[in-house]
Amino acid sequence: MNRNTIIGLVLIFAIFIGYSYLTKPSEEQLLQQKRKSDSIYLVKKNRQESEIRAVARMQAINAAKQKEILISSGKKVDSATVLRMSKKDELGLFANSAVGKDTSFVIENDVFRLKIASLGGKISSVELKKYLTWDKKPLILMDSDSLHFGFSFFSNNRIINTDKLYFQPFFNTPEDAKKGLLKVSGNDSIRFGMRLYIASSDTSFDPAKYIEYQYTIKGNEYMLRFQVNFSGMLDVMDPSTKYLVLNWNDNLNQLEKSLKMEHMNSTLYFKYIDDKVDYLSETKDEEKNLKNEKIKWLSFKQQFFCSSLIADNYFGEPRLRTNTLPSQKNYVKSMSAEVGIPFLPAENKSLSMSMYFGPNKYYGLKHYKLDLEQQIPLGWGFFLMAWINIYAVIPVFTFFGNFGWNYGIIILILTILLKIVLFPIAFKTYKSSAKMRVLKPEIDELNKKYPKKEDAMKKQQATMDLYKKAGVNPMAGCVPMLLQMPILIAMFRFFPSSIELRQQAFLWAKDLSSYDSIWTFPGGFSLPWYGDHVSLFALLMTISSVIYTKINDQMMGSQQAQMPGMKAMMYMMPVMFLFWFNDYSSGLSYYYLLANLLTFAQIYFIRAVLDEKKLRLQIEANKKKPIKKSGFQKRLEDMAKQKGYPVKK
Repeated sequence: MNRNTIIGLVLIFAIFIGYSYLTKPSEEQLLQQKRKSDSIYLVKKNRQESEIRAVARMQAINAAKQKEILISSGKKVDSATVLRMSKKDELGLFANSAVGKDTSFVIENDVFRLKIASLGGKISSVELKKYLTWDKKPLILMDSDSLHFGFSFFSNNRIINTDKLYFQPFFNTPEDAKKGLLKVSGNDSIRFGMRLYIASSDTSFDPAKYIEYQYTIKGNEYMLRFQVNFSGMLDVMDPSTKYLVLNWNDNLNQLEKSLKMEHMNSTLYFKYIDDKVDYLSETKDEEKNLKNEKIKWLSFKQQFFCSSLIADNYFGEPRLRTNTLPSQKNYVKSMSAEVGIPFLPAENKSLSMSMYFGPNKYYGLKHYKLDLEQQIPLGWGFFLMAWINIYAVIPVFTFFGNFGWNYGIIILILTILLKIVLFPIAFKTYKSSAKMRVLKPEIDELNKKYPKKEDAMKKQQATMDLYKKAGVNPMAGCVPMLLQMPILIAMFRFFPSSIELRQQAFLWAKDLSSYDSIWTFPGGFSLPWYGDHVSLFALLMTISSVIYTKINDQMMGSQQAQMPGMKAMMYMMPVMFLFWFNDYSSGLSYYYLLANLLTFAQIYFIRAVLDEKKLRLQIEANKKKPIKKSGFQKRLEDMAKQKGYPVKK
């Protein structure tokens, strides 16, 4: 890589930035795009509303007919009765449950507050009591505005969807029924049911025939048991039924300051039965139809929290989808899952599964032994990155976090511990660099001896022979970078998803899991690839990285002179980091800043204790010793001798 190539790379980089800036949509274009996306949304919404209105008209016609029948028969007219009768053709034995009042029942334990709705019998709201949103509001993980959860099956040639029917509460005791609010704490548990009854007449229910959603909640657990009980349903459900279809759809609420980071860290995870954990794309909309596949669990995963459904047995042939909602700023993504649950109709039958609504904490999820912790991006694709996070970062965070220490201090302790572990390698690297500096005069002589380009191979061979005689490894300077890269990538993945850092303030950063901002560009101005704000931690990290590059350049001396292209790239990397890290976790930039500062301290300490005069004497002694050949080199020479090739002594 010569000077012209480097200039070309810089120009290309500048052209990309300029092109991105010049082609950036204007406010008017952005408004038009928003109007277009909103218009598409409105078209779909209007189409759905027109379908709903058409159904409502048909229901009104049927209701009018039923009303006329009742009046002509001399019976007392009741609007609810009329509506139930109008639904009979559509829902058969479930028509009575199509009419009701949507009320909620609250169940509260130590960690969350659930609302269970009579419409659909489902959990319609989940509030996590120990957490707040970025703007200090109650953290609602799920709410009824966009939630759909229900089973579909055939009954007398009709498709029944429980999400559209009204359930009746079933309390264990009359006292619980009077309270309406159920509370449980500590190691205690509570059980609550919602029953969907089958009609026994046009105005009443059969108490022996029902589908029951039974919720069992422990006082101190984010996990709850969900059991679906079927009573007297043998002659109600289609006898050929093999699967119940479960549909679960939800729009995920925005919970964090950076909607961009939430988009990048929110998706649908699932685990194949007795196999690996997989997920849909985090950066684009995706749909997967997994025919003939079985999964153990599926999870609507956000940056720091998740809502998971876990089968006792398995879910079959899942259809999974994620979709970004650009026109609705209070939502991150739309999640959709359709799965089949093995089912054979019987007079009395139960299906059991579990639900998890809570934080993405490594030890908390690992406790369930379901691989739920693999939703946290710890670098699972490369064992070394995962080990760094699992056996170094998380234990340090957990241990010192239990003492209530500020996480800025904990990151400092973590950085010091990592530097201590890597110090022997750093010392050996610096020693090798010092040897390179000692050899610089001899390298300069070789450069003078072979000034021509056609002698480049001879110069390279002579240089390598000199290094070998002196006992110097010319690539030793790359070792610390190679060792730091897995650590840097591990931190790059973990810090933005570490719930331990969420809303933890340090110095000027209000949230170490998100970006820090000391200044926001006025008028909505935003630089391409950089953003609309200035992160001070990212800026300080960049400056320290440039200084480190300069120091490393001085340490490497003649080696960098042999690789000018590498030298230029080393200076370009910190600038690239500035663009990447400006929107990332301030804790990550802070960690990298600390790593550079501690590296400076290590360098000056090693310089103080390392005597370069002794190194010179050692190098001179090494030159007088015969060069020890490796076994591999000896075998190569033996093969060359057998073939009659000349071998250099």
